[in-house]
Amino acid sequence: MKKGILGRKLGMTQIFDEKGKVIPVTVIEAGPCVVIQKKAVEKDGYDAIQVGFGDIREKLVNKPLKGHFAKSGVSLKRFVKEFKLENASEYEAGQEIKVDIFAEGDKVDVSGVSKGKGFQGTIRRWNAQRGPMSHGSKFHRAVGSMGASSDPSRTFKNMKMPGHMGNRNTTVLNLQIAKVIPEKNIILIKGGVPGPNKSFVTIQNTVKA
Repeated sequence: MKKGILGRKLGMTQIFDEKGKVIPVTVIEAGPCVVIQKKAVEKDGYDAIQVGFGDIREKLVNKPLKGHFAKSGVSLKRFVKEFKLENASEYEAGQEIKVDIFAEGDKVDVSGVSKGKGFQGTIRRWNAQRGPMSHGSKFHRAVGSMGASSDPSRTFKNMKMPGHMGNRNTTVLNLQIAKVIPEKNIILIKGGVPGPNKSFVTIQNTVKA
């Protein structure tokens, strides 16, 4: 059964297994989320549920969104996402989704917006090699050949060049849940997940299993 939940990345720490081995984990505050809207094939063309997480002040929400939340009878939420589930018909608007839908050992995909690095050169952005650092070369961290000459007299698309790095929707696949703490709405996921601390993430069953 496919399942998903929204959460906020709190940071990283480490835990120990029964053999005393250190396991690096990411701490995620996941839920409780609330179902805002249920979508069906007959009306919308597909089965899904719209889920919200994290309260937000009323002054930061426009009128159409306020009406959308009021129709479902739920409080205003900051982070809203859709999950396409096979069992979407089993959910109802206003229903809570808690962290206990996952268990230790589950494999999940975690999606978020990666850290923004600003404008970066090819060495940092694409792991390119630098030139000789001696004084005579005059080529140290430049881009190098871009392949443009009299023929074809242009630079090809998708060349690895300097530009904006990070701040993109990113998904890390097939991560393992190390521990679930239901009373604190916490999931510990083995390894790193996208985004800075306090950023929102989406946790779903892995597509690789």
